[in-house]
Amino acid sequence: MTKIFLTAAYVVILLLATASICTTAQAAGWLTTTTVELEGGPSLVPWVFSPINSRGGPLAAVLVVPDWYGRNDFAIAKARELAELGYGAIAWDMYGDAKVTTSPAEAGRLAGALKNDRAEMRRRIQAGVKFARALPGVDPDRIAVIGFCFGGTTVLELARSGSIVRGVVSFHGGLDRSKEVAISPVQTRVLVLHGADDPLVPAADVKALKKEMHDAGAVMKFVSYPGAVHSFTNPAAGDDPSKGAAYNAEADRKSREEMKAFLADVLK
Repeated sequence: MTKIFLTAAYVVILLLATASICTTAQAAGWLTTTTVELEGGPSLVPWVFSPINSRGGPLAAVLVVPDWYGRNDFAIAKARELAELGYGAIAWDMYGDAKVTTSPAEAGRLAGALKNDRAEMRRRIQAGVKFARALPGVDPDRIAVIGFCFGGTTVLELARSGSIVRGVVSFHGGLDRSKEVAISPVQTRVLVLHGADDPLVPAADVKALKKEMHDAGAVMKFVSYPGAVHSFTNPAAGDDPSKGAAYNAEADRKSREEMKAFLADVLK
């Protein structure tokens, strides 16, 4: 059984944050960081945001799972955006020790280790859900999880594990699964936001996911964006679709609206 130990959270707006992160924290409310110790595993370091103008009462919370570069500024910005929508938000650390990289080779190694060990991937994301549920001021029954690229793969793995969260959202994630890890009945709603021209996700994977989710009893909505390739939500991916990963402003906007409507529905 996974054991999670929470150290005392400490406010980092003035003590640890850079000027840009400080501005982010002020815009979104408060920002804290803490450490989650996994038994026999790494120390995971999530960042937590809360909205300034909460309406009182427990908050719904959304866990953000980063892409393969780790819990970097992109993931932190997504958590901030969710806090500005009124949710408690957590930028989750899948690699441990707040590890991030800008090297595709290193990112491939880090993400590949978990993609090749889906049981460990599930363990780490399930620890994130447990962490979110335990946060003060959060309604433990209103948790959703979103992920980008590698994070999109991760949230689908969470759904496959039978986790009871309100919903998961995969942005341009890998759709394949390991045959070595069993699929439980899917007990959460699933939203998949996919680049229709993503060369990193074969059409066979799309077909297989739809069949898999149907067979697992999932309620899934699958949205494809014409002309979009991998990483279509991330401006840092550049603007050349021929490279296989590129930002697409229209797909980014439309997928964000899909997510907002989905979260408003499942977390109401």
